[in-house]
Amino acid sequence: MEQGCNAMKQELTLRSLRPGERGRVRAMRVTGPMRRRLRELGLVEGAELRCLGRSPLGDPTAYSLYGAVLALRDADSARIAIKRTEG
Repeated sequence: MEQGCNAMKQELTLRSLRPGERGRVRAMRVTGPMRRRLRELGLVEGAELRCLGRSPLGDPTAYSLYGAVLALRDADSARIAIKRTEG
């Protein structure tokens, strides 16, 4: 059980990407209308994003998704589990 708890603590989220890094969506933990809107924009499991940069105050962060730019607040990007990718 303890090992499972450690895995949850170490899970990477979209929020952890730095400018220039890429990640592939593993799980969406966003709920309600925001989840539906993100899915409509193409943010689904398996989608690859690239972090473009953070706003001057650090929130929101801009991501490239299928050629479009998507800006997400940290609170929302922290609920999207990812796996870092190269490229």
